[in-house]
Amino acid sequence: MGNVDYVYPPVNVEASRRVAIPPPQPFITTIKNSLKETFFPDDPLRQFKNQPASRKLVLGLQYVFPIFEWGPRYTLDFLKSDLISGITIASLAIPQGISYAKLANLPPILGLYSSFIPPLVYAMMGSSRDLAVGTVAVASLLTASMLGAEVNATENPTLYLRLAFTATFFAGVFQALLGLFRLGFIVDFLSHATIVGFMAGAATVVCLQQLKGILGLEHFTTGTDIVSVMRSVFSQTHKWRWESGVLGCCFLFFLLITRYFSQKKPKFFWISAMAPLTSVILGSVLVYLTHAEKHGVQVIGELKKGLNPMSFGDLVFVSPYLSTAFKTGIITGIIALAEGIAVGRSFSMFKNYHIDGNKEMIAFGMMNIAGSCTSCYLTTGPFSRSAVNYNAGCKTAVSNIVMAIAVMFTLLFLTPLFHYTPLVVLSAIIIAAMLGLIKYEEAIHLWKVDKFDFVVCMSAYFGVVFGSVVIGLVLALALSVMRVLLFVARPKTFMLGNVPDSMAYRSVEQYTNASNIPGILILEIDAPIYFANSNYLRERIARWIDEEEDRVKASGESSLQYVILNMAAVGNIDTSGISMLDEVKKIIDRRGLKLVLANPGSEVMKKMNKSDLIEKIGQEWIHLTVGEAVGACNFMLHTTKSDPVKEEPGTWNNV
Repeated sequence: MGNVDYVYPPVNVEASRRVAIPPPQPFITTIKNSLKETFFPDDPLRQFKNQPASRKLVLGLQYVFPIFEWGPRYTLDFLKSDLISGITIASLAIPQGISYAKLANLPPILGLYSSFIPPLVYAMMGSSRDLAVGTVAVASLLTASMLGAEVNATENPTLYLRLAFTATFFAGVFQALLGLFRLGFIVDFLSHATIVGFMAGAATVVCLQQLKGILGLEHFTTGTDIVSVMRSVFSQTHKWRWESGVLGCCFLFFLLITRYFSQKKPKFFWISAMAPLTSVILGSVLVYLTHAEKHGVQVIGELKKGLNPMSFGDLVFVSPYLSTAFKTGIITGIIALAEGIAVGRSFSMFKNYHIDGNKEMIAFGMMNIAGSCTSCYLTTGPFSRSAVNYNAGCKTAVSNIVMAIAVMFTLLFLTPLFHYTPLVVLSAIIIAAMLGLIKYEEAIHLWKVDKFDFVVCMSAYFGVVFGSVVIGLVLALALSVMRVLLFVARPKTFMLGNVPDSMAYRSVEQYTNASNIPGILILEIDAPIYFANSNYLRERIARWIDEEEDRVKASGESSLQYVILNMAAVGNIDTSGISMLDEVKKIIDRRGLKLVLANPGSEVMKKMNKSDLIEKIGQEWIHLTVGEAVGACNFMLHTTKSDPVKEEPGTWNNV
């Protein structure tokens, strides 16, 4: 990184070009462009341009209800594929729905209700071809944890049920509003590391709570942390039922073996998809034949026959429970959105089609609003069910309609058959599903790539496991937001050097063979300049100058004369940033140096021009590229020995 043999790159100093100041725009136009970039980056209204009114009406219907877009192109071959997919995911949805409803401390029948109406709504409004709609374990756990803290589901089941419907309603309204007002970027604050840790923590807690069913315990803690669960388990060792434990372990082993086989042989995906329903059938037959319910094996009992009853009148909009339902709805709604959209985007990439995140939010919101009014609780797009749908060869959202019809048939005619289904089988189904959410290989990958992301992941995990679901989520969110603030408040600055045999100037840390230019310090600011980082940047630039002057004195090289700031990465600047540049210029002037700017963007030039900073710096000291700036400084260094602050540039620069 020395400069003893440095050869100055050739530069045509007569060809230096003026950095343009963008033409002024009306304030309304500027605001309009900013809002468009913030809320409509995908320009969803582009398709409506230059279209007749009738065509705009059709496009509008297709935008709100995508089924009108792909419906006319639907073929018999698509129907065959969707029939197979729909029946396959129905075989998974029925036992999972019952299991997750029990996890949420809700009547098991609600799991079936929630697999009937919401999928029909999503099939009309959703844009994903592969997403299979239904209840999920994490949202069920959150519902049980947050509502259970206020209302005991055993002592007051009616109020608890009404609050669950109300929370689902608020979740749906929140999701729909996020999509309607194009605020989907809010969900992006749930980083990948946060979701991995949170899901793994929630899965661990869910698995531990299933020890109640596996061991046949009737009384269990309402806490979700590992300490409370372990204390509840080992304080009741005298109540453990070996019959239930043996049955649960056998079915869990069966479910894990079938999943392992299907993963090794993807074409046999249907084996793991059918395993939960097979377990329910086998368990029910076994209990019925052996009368195991009389020997400590708990069963579901009677399930109400018939379709979803209306529940709009059960929604609670009065104190003191309104805030609890609202808070539960918002948190579960965000988690459901993050999971559903992530799953939908994952499968859309496999099939090379696009889904609109904001449209998905509206679809999720509307299906949960409709669900809250028809005795359903929170639904989204679970990964396990969607993966089965994808592997089964689904072509469109009709697979959700087929699943809903299968569930409807079950509600009308088959619910009595679930009377003898043992709860231990439901616990085994939940554990098998949750183990797939503990992705330890993802945590290892985070550790290798980004240690801070690993810390965020582990914070979410341990927060959920040792605290609560809410604590883990808040902790991970706080760390993620803190990192975003650190990126803004402490942006990177680099010293640049010349890459040998080129006109390129790159970081001397990345390119160790890059050469310093005698008498010139080149710095790059790698972020927009705002009030949050302006003071830091002023102090950091001053420190760079101090360090460079100390290095020059120690090595006996030519004294520092020019400081070039590469502004290429500074996409925007506010008034605090302008003041900072003004102060930096004064600091550099007092040291007998000259400030030179390279490649400032349009927003930076516009605001520097309005604040008269260009006049203070001098237009002749603002260059298009770092190479031109270095060439101009070298020209001055080798044509005059006077103080560069006092020396005005002459014919060497025609800007």
